[in-house]
Amino acid sequence: MHVESSVVALAGAFILLLLAGEHAMEEALTRVEWTTIFFFVGLFTLVGALVDTGVVRSLAVQAIELTGGDLAASSMLILWMSALFSAFMDNIPFVATMIPLIQEMGNMGIDNLEPLWWSLALGACLGGNGTLIGASANLITAGLAAKEGYPITFLKFLKYGFPLMIMSIVLSAVYIYFRYLI
Repeated sequence: MHVESSVVALAGAFILLLLAGEHAMEEALTRVEWTTIFFFVGLFTLVGALVDTGVVRSLAVQAIELTGGDLAASSMLILWMSALFSAFMDNIPFVATMIPLIQEMGNMGIDNLEPLWWSLALGACLGGNGTLIGASANLITAGLAAKEGYPITFLKFLKYGFPLMIMSIVLSAVYIYFRYLI
């Protein structure tokens, strides 16, 4: 049918709301996480603007210049950069920005993007383990621990989490190197 999956999902949700009646529709709309929805709307609008204005292409050019277009160097750059950024900020905005950047690197001559995708996925996911604010799960766990009388401070988490994150990224680098680059 050549219809985007988002259109199908929104159409289905709209039809269900119409069939449920006015009272159910009002209740459903009050239970929607509007803050989260508008966060993602803003995030993807911002990423789209960065793509359309050429900022992402410029970053891709700089990354290729820095690595000389070498697949191994590009993979390691993305792995370590995504890990360090994800340790100190939420990884969702970073990953949303990196997806078009990696696609642009593919348009500029890097043929095999698979190691770059794995570098991004491993770096962003495991990088969140480095600090207390690196992942939502860390904050939830710290909140639950504090509620039970076991507070976890940022520095205490950093003391254990950051070395483990570095170790996991080193292991990821070894995996990516032997799996894709030899």
